[in-house]
Amino acid sequence: MANSKKTTNDKIERLKNSGTLNAHPEKIIDSLFLDGSLEFFDPNDLVQVKYEMLRSVEKEGDSISDAAKRYGFSRPCFYQAQSGFKKHGIAGLIRGRPGPKSAHKLKDEIMQFIDKSIKQGGPLRSRTLAPKIKEQFGIEIHPRSIERAMVRKKKELTKKRGK
Repeated sequence: MANSKKTTNDKIERLKNSGTLNAHPEKIIDSLFLDGSLEFFDPNDLVQVKYEMLRSVEKEGDSISDAAKRYGFSRPCFYQAQSGFKKHGIAGLIRGRPGPKSAHKLKDEIMQFIDKSIKQGGPLRSRTLAPKIKEQFGIEIHPRSIERAMVRKKKELTKKRGK
């Protein structure tokens, strides 16, 4: 059954910008999302799709496997959505930023080492610092991570001076 629903480009753009655009709306085989007369159900809206998947298990008594398949997800994705919803409500269905949330490898001692190296040698050379950090601390850090950390530090110093 082909999806005859029309989602405006504006809505698609807003969903994309908010991180809630369903990357695979074509995987949804649930009748609510396929019925062209039901404008409310938008297969492009990831939060709505996840919510309906959870609701179908909780309220309709569907099996987790069947619900996950009908809404285009795997069972592990179902459990992640369920956990997020239980902890944070509807906001828990929105994907968080993947990966580490901070420069978790750049501990104080490594930042001090970087500062010391920069003071001794002038401008930041992250490509030469990265191997030295690995040699000194046994931690592999991408040169771009070093550059971002130094930019953050510079911004912090600028803010402190401005106060």
